[in-house]
Amino acid sequence: MAFDRSAFLSAYDTLLDRWPVEVGRIDLETPYGTTRVNAAGPAGGPPLVLIHGGGSTAASWWANVGELARRSRVFAVDRIGDAGRSASGGPQPLRSVEDLHGWLDAVLDGLDLTAADLCGHSYGGWIALSYTLSRPDRIDRLALLDPTGCLTGFSPRYLLRAAPVLARPTEARARSFLGWETGGIPLDPDWARLYGLAMSFPAARPVTGPRPAAGALAALPARCLLLAAADSRAHNPRTLVARASRLLPQAEVRTLEGVSHHALPYTRAEEVNAALTGFLER
Repeated sequence: MAFDRSAFLSAYDTLLDRWPVEVGRIDLETPYGTTRVNAAGPAGGPPLVLIHGGGSTAASWWANVGELARRSRVFAVDRIGDAGRSASGGPQPLRSVEDLHGWLDAVLDGLDLTAADLCGHSYGGWIALSYTLSRPDRIDRLALLDPTGCLTGFSPRYLLRAAPVLARPTEARARSFLGWETGGIPLDPDWARLYGLAMSFPAARPVTGPRPAAGALAALPARCLLLAAADSRAHNPRTLVARASRLLPQAEVRTLEGVSHHALPYTRAEEVNAALTGFLER
């Protein structure tokens, strides 16, 4: 299916228009291209950087930003190389984990942030954790929402279901996959529309790396919150919780009942928001 850029951008803006706070749109030039950041909240508030999951875009935080922006200056980032309003094309291609960390360095520098709180969902959680381990002086608090690739592998059944969407993406296939992973719950139509269109976005192959070593996780200096989706089909949530409790002894580990992997962070948003704001205020 050919990518319909006009429809995608319209769907992106439709979801962004639902943010219940004033949004500042920032385009940062980095060595890897232009990064779009959607900013909200008090200018003097503690900085909080949000990294979306694969294909979700920064607009996907619409159900959370209102509460988060009461305390924090929120910066929701569109990852370069993924669906969104960021654009690759800088003098340096983003190919390695160190490039990924360098890109996030450039984002924080462009926002004039020496340090910040960091929250990531899914693949964004892996980025957030690996960055924090690599740049411990730049992250104060770390929140991981059902992170993938950090402590568990993907479920074979999940990969099998995702394969047709990745091989020949269409909006219908993407929505069917979402329906399976979320257990058939009613999906927000604007979000499902954007996600379906994002599957055809001409994105780069995600940069990945090995799971962090046990010693590195045990020595993680940042305060950490991990929220596991009890109904996640991306991986085994019980395994995620058990390993997080063992390998991240300094972390607060909680399970969100009635939530699947892709339904985060907007399903049961009140619980997600209460957990995040409580953690950030401590």
